[in-house]
Amino acid sequence: MKKNIINYGIALMAMLFLFANTVYADGEIKNIDNKKSKIEWLGKKVTGEHSGTIKVKEGSIVLNGDKIEKGSFIVDMTSIINTDIKSEGSRAKLEGHLKSEDFFGVEKFPSSKFVIVDSEYLSDGNYKIKGDISIKGITKPIEFKINLHTHGDLVHVSGKVIIDRSKFNIRYGSGKFFENLGDKTIYDDFELSLDLYMR
Repeated sequence: MKKNIINYGIALMAMLFLFANTVYADGEIKNIDNKKSKIEWLGKKVTGEHSGTIKVKEGSIVLNGDKIEKGSFIVDMTSIINTDIKSEGSRAKLEGHLKSEDFFGVEKFPSSKFVIVDSEYLSDGNYKIKGDISIKGITKPIEFKINLHTHGDLVHVSGKVIIDRSKFNIRYGSGKFFENLGDKTIYDDFELSLDLYMR
């Protein structure tokens, strides 16, 4: 019995050692604080614009000095909320439309994903990020800039991402797919403002 306990202890220590080396081999992992983090979206059309928020479900980055080695984030597409429309009925109608097949089809595609492929440190906590973004089952390369800095034990990432929805077969109101839309045209580019906290 005593021998079994000793063997178990040795095995456990070996597992912990391997795990530690797996986690920290490329640097320090920072996991998303999804309660504190948020993404704000902004979509524009000929006659105006709408804005709101969407939640990050999970994600992490691996830091190694001033290098972002890798990372990935999953966004909960079912969490799309509009914040600029005051009428509850009109707000719910827009949210439902954005979640429908006309736009993000969240019943079939409940999440979107971003994977960091490469990063370049610029200066003063600014980075150029290259990665692959998957929306509605379609994956495309994307590039944007972020700022990364610390608040105590938290890592804060901020930045703006411009996404062309037409690349992900989101056609509703797009001048690339439909003619003579006039003032019903919805612009293809939409903007995401990142406000992410990791620990």
